[in-house]
Amino acid sequence: MPNTKKAKSQNEEIPPEVARGKVKFEVWGEEMIEKKVKLSGNSGRVYLPPDWVNHQVKIIRVD
Repeated sequence: MPNTKKAKSQNEEIPPEVARGKVKFEVWGEEMIEKKVKLSGNSGRVYLPPDWVNHQVKIIRVD
């Protein structure tokens, strides 16, 4: 099957370009920091506090 999603109420397929919109995430955690990603070579970088080292984090792009 191609990369499409099924509509919940019907059996019609939604093209991938339409299915990709904003979604809502609900995440439980200990702290949150909002930062802008900075260019670093050919990728991006975000600096986090040193006390976050060896802890699991989740990154969500918001714009």
